[in-house]
Amino acid sequence: MGEHVIVKNKKAYFNYEILETFEAGLVLNGPEIKSIRSKDVSINEAFILIRRGRAEVLNMSIKKYEFATNIKLEPERNRYLLLHKKEQQKILKRIQLENLTLVPLRLYLKDNLAKLEIGLGKGKKNYDKRETIKQRDVERRISKLNKY
Repeated sequence: MGEHVIVKNKKAYFNYEILETFEAGLVLNGPEIKSIRSKDVSINEAFILIRRGRAEVLNMSIKKYEFATNIKLEPERNRYLLLHKKEQQKILKRIQLENLTLVPLRLYLKDNLAKLEIGLGKGKKNYDKRETIKQRDVERRISKLNKY
């Protein structure tokens, strides 16, 4: 069936140098999947922690589904991520050894299941960010010149 991208976290690629990516399932309740399908979700402010042996995504905002009347869920509650135990141990080891951060990159549907692509990232310094902006401007100018 393929993938259907719901939302991307563009800030993540600007603020972090992504070294490795992983696919994780999401533990959702009730009508949250309907809100995700209607793109009422934001991962820009979200971050991921591994604590008590479980990976959790915090600050991911899934708006309340308007037609669900009897279920009361917090839009920004913590949600568990589904990762293989070996993957989780590998991620945890790299975070501790290399001082990396785990960030959500994009949320998508794969075979009607919500998946979150997460990345191990190394924080960029301000001069790295300026370099990224310069590179983007150069690429934009080149593509503009190629159009004429």
